[in-house]
Amino acid sequence: MQNEVLVAGVGMTPFKKPGDNLPYPEMASQSIYQALQDAGLAYADVQEVYAGYVMGDSTCGQRAAYDVGMTGIPIVNVNNNCASGSTALYLARKAVASGAADCVLAVGFEQMPRGALQSPWNDRTDPLERFDKVVDEVFGHPELTSAIRYFAAAGKEHMERYGTALETFAKIRAKASRHASRNPLALFRREITPEEVLSAPAIVPGVLTRLMACPPTCGAAAALLVSRDFAEKHGLDPHVRILAQALTTDRPNVFEDQSAISVVGYGMSRDAARQVYETSGIDPKDVDVCELHDCFAQNELLSYEALGFCAEGEGEAFALAGNNTYGGAVVVNPSGGLLSKGHPLGATGLAQCYELTHQLRGTAEARQVENARIALQHNGGLGGATVVTLFGRTY
Repeated sequence: MQNEVLVAGVGMTPFKKPGDNLPYPEMASQSIYQALQDAGLAYADVQEVYAGYVMGDSTCGQRAAYDVGMTGIPIVNVNNNCASGSTALYLARKAVASGAADCVLAVGFEQMPRGALQSPWNDRTDPLERFDKVVDEVFGHPELTSAIRYFAAAGKEHMERYGTALETFAKIRAKASRHASRNPLALFRREITPEEVLSAPAIVPGVLTRLMACPPTCGAAAALLVSRDFAEKHGLDPHVRILAQALTTDRPNVFEDQSAISVVGYGMSRDAARQVYETSGIDPKDVDVCELHDCFAQNELLSYEALGFCAEGEGEAFALAGNNTYGGAVVVNPSGGLLSKGHPLGATGLAQCYELTHQLRGTAEARQVENARIALQHNGGLGGATVVTLFGRTY
């Protein structure tokens, strides 16, 4: 038997462009204070902390948490590429579910530099070298940074295999902007049209424009997870619980398939989604709202298929039918997603948790999904790690 895990409190800072942000300790501590206030708890109640980030020295988690309190509790730093925040959430959930702790904080933050992402390590083995080799062979464009060429290659492969049009990716990007226009914490809140997306500067002509890629962003988010016994003892009544969760890594086919779609984590997403559906007994058709990893518009479409919202090859039809927005089958990224809300790497997974918690509580204001009861979170990191979390309303 595992303890029931409840989301007692969440917090999130507005996402900002690099250079327009506070230092990471201030962003992180702000989100922690918000989560504590939201839960009605003090930092002294927290028994463990898991801190997710990518771009920073070791023990940045301690530096951030120490501004809130220094109580001697374990603080664990988590780096799992773009899935770092959701991996922190995964570890916090396991601690509560196992009975090792009753009140655990997960926090994610990122202070990113301007411009395209570059690794600071050039004197050792690149963890993505085997992925690079596959993309070299199936796509080329070594002049591009890894993430851009991986997802451009995956989008091109889907276009060639299933006849998906570039215009469909543009419509997905425009949908993200419509959703973000209702989110005061999003980085980009101006609505844009598919035509604007298509006319933006091409990164890979005919495959990817600049507006189809998420922007570098700074920010922080946090979540407090508690057991049912802890909640009752402290007079808390959280309305959101974690129904199931899975963290997956790549299988050998990621290098054997000669497929960019495999390289960007399609298999990890599919495996993680299957695990949570099987564990919970929930069907993909039961999901009301989803925050998924739309680092590129191309990956949002791939994720519709990997998460079981439609069959393989039917992502374009799913999007064109409006099944990814209000009034459709599942509202995808009501926050605006990574494309419009922004993508501060370590914060993204916990920002998704923030959004879905408010959706299930019915407190998402202008972006509220009507009668949302089941929510799915999907957060992936190249190299690779993917976390899928299924949330349910408790009332």
